[in-house]
Amino acid sequence: MIALATNNGVVIAESGSWRVLRRGLEGLHVTSLIAREGVILAGSLDGIFRSDDEGRTWREASAGLGQRHVRWMAFHPDIFDFEVAGTEPANIYISHDGGNSWSGSDEVTGLRDRFHWYLPYSPAAGCVRGFAFSGKRLYAAVEVGGVLRSDDLGQHWQLAEGSDGRPDLNGPLEPFVYPDLHSIYVHPSSAERVFAATGGGFYISSDGGKTWRQRYDCYVRAAWVDPQDPAHIILGPADHVERGGRIEETRDGGETWRLVSTGLAVPWPHHMVERFTQVGPHLLAVLSNGQLLAALDSLDWQVILPEIDGINALAVDE
Repeated sequence: MIALATNNGVVIAESGSWRVLRRGLEGLHVTSLIAREGVILAGSLDGIFRSDDEGRTWREASAGLGQRHVRWMAFHPDIFDFEVAGTEPANIYISHDGGNSWSGSDEVTGLRDRFHWYLPYSPAAGCVRGFAFSGKRLYAAVEVGGVLRSDDLGQHWQLAEGSDGRPDLNGPLEPFVYPDLHSIYVHPSSAERVFAATGGGFYISSDGGKTWRQRYDCYVRAAWVDPQDPAHIILGPADHVERGGRIEETRDGGETWRLVSTGLAVPWPHHMVERFTQVGPHLLAVLSNGQLLAALDSLDWQVILPEIDGINALAVDE
């Protein structure tokens, strides 16, 4: 089962056959979601909603959520009932009861106000739009602000050493990361090996965010890092915001890149990849125009579920 967050609610579909099973929360702009063991949490422009029956029925689950505009949701892969939500304006909320209650971070809002985080397209004070987990180590991506790190399961947050917190779109030089963060990843082999997709390039850190190297000078929002091989990365770069989008691959940690856009008329003039998600043997790509692509190991892409408009994110319940 996969759950799709769309501009008009949640769509539940069957993976592989890509057959729509049901729809829910129609009329609600859903931005992100997480799914586990039949339970789905959906973040929206107006709070969080929970389904306990694979999307058949829904109830609100926003208690304690001080900012109702949710930009991204995730759960800890190794800890049951450990859910996180990133919001606009920027804050991080954690739930330990499946979304029945949430608690925010004064440290995050303190950094937000101290550095005057912002969004180029919104009056809000920045947003949190990505998470990565490795044991007790958590990372968060702030647009526009930088990389946050917690070493105690989100009880305390601080800027990673290689992130200065200043929302300067001219950007600091290496070994700092560019502050316009779109998504962040950590490799299963080490909590120190971190990858960041930013408005100023794709960056890799081998020391937990203390220092960074730019491995691709581009505008990028999405990456997929092979869990078996950290040097194998699939990227959704563009020349600028939603201009010249395409899909590329490296097998040497970013030293060289090659186009892997078979089946696609790239570069796309007005859209790009927003997120990659592994669904069984398939790699799925959500595009900024609301379409959904799927590919197997050959990376021969095709549009799937074309009848669904305005897809923003997806989650798989294995």
